[in-house]
Amino acid sequence: MSTPAPPRASLLLLAYLAFVSLGLPDGLIGVGWPSIRADFDVPTEAVGLVLTAGTAGYLTSSLVAGFTLARLGVGRLLAGSTLLASLALTGYATSPALAVMAACALVLGLGSGAIDSGLNAYAAGAFGPRHMNWMHAFFGLGVAIGPLIMTGALTVGLSWRWGYGLVAAAQLALAAAFALAVRAWRDRSAANAGGPGSPDPGPQEAAAPVRVRETLRLPAVWLGSLAFAVYVAIEAAAGLWAFLLLTEGRGVTAGVAGVCVSGYWGSLFVGRVVQGIGSERLGAAKVLRGSLLGMAAGAALIALPAPAWVTVAGLLVLGFAAAPVFPLLMLTTAERVGAAHADRTVGVQIAAAGLGGALVPTGIGVLVGNTSVQALGPALTVLAVVLFALHAATSRWR
Repeated sequence: MSTPAPPRASLLLLAYLAFVSLGLPDGLIGVGWPSIRADFDVPTEAVGLVLTAGTAGYLTSSLVAGFTLARLGVGRLLAGSTLLASLALTGYATSPALAVMAACALVLGLGSGAIDSGLNAYAAGAFGPRHMNWMHAFFGLGVAIGPLIMTGALTVGLSWRWGYGLVAAAQLALAAAFALAVRAWRDRSAANAGGPGSPDPGPQEAAAPVRVRETLRLPAVWLGSLAFAVYVAIEAAAGLWAFLLLTEGRGVTAGVAGVCVSGYWGSLFVGRVVQGIGSERLGAAKVLRGSLLGMAAGAALIALPAPAWVTVAGLLVLGFAAAPVFPLLMLTTAERVGAAHADRTVGVQIAAAGLGGALVPTGIGVLVGNTSVQALGPALTVLAVVLFALHAATSRWR
């Protein structure tokens, strides 16, 4: 198997910016929702309508993008999807009612899911472990910038609509950049397919297209997709319920608990930057095994009935250990299922990740509501053990 040539700096920059753009809308709604709710005169829980519509679009688009990437090409897919996201965010900024905003959320989910799936499929073949980790680190940067944009708009007396308008303009500029770089993405894909210096195979040597049902029959596709669902469930559940655990379960003040939760997300970002280098030196397999064990250790610390500092340490360990798991699992997709099935599998994995991130944290919330907030740690520990077992099983089926 040939080693991919080093990625072009211009394509790396676009990939990083694309993942920043994926994170930006996620960070806007948390700060903007109180103002949005007041403008539309709806209850606080109405945000669920927007989130549900966005998740539905994201799941649908992730699956479709994985199966249509070969026909459209990654450049066209990214340009069209980013333009769609820009139009959806413009719809947010001009929505007269919540129903219109929910419809725009569906469109935004369609655009975001295609960007996520398409770019991950491309990067899995074109980028090494370092850039794959760094690309996903930029998603966290986007999530962190989003609240600052909305806060800045509201602080200077502007409407929440300006926050979405600014991000829509940024998405439009990125869509134009993707459109101008369509040929570069296509040339890069061709180079990866043939390998550096490899001859043109010609029509008579072209591989027959793989049927969809052949991809879906592979056990590694479903085991790997389930692993993605469990991983994102752990990441999202820890971030969602840690504040409640620290305040109600460990007696920490709200201000300190908020800083600790920010520290959890910060450890995820730092871990991806730092371990992006380590994974190139040690290899993806070793880093993955160590990270999965680290996640189980961090979850176990959170589960202990110990002082608050132990719980905070567990959150930091969990975040840092989890950092490279998603990008490295994505990077090794072709090793598990074969190159011919990789693009489609990436789409299934992205959809499974979105589903796991939506359903499991909600289920943990129901568990916490019916028992106590102390149930978070044991739940995360069980999920971490399941994730380790899934990865081991997937490796055997590759």
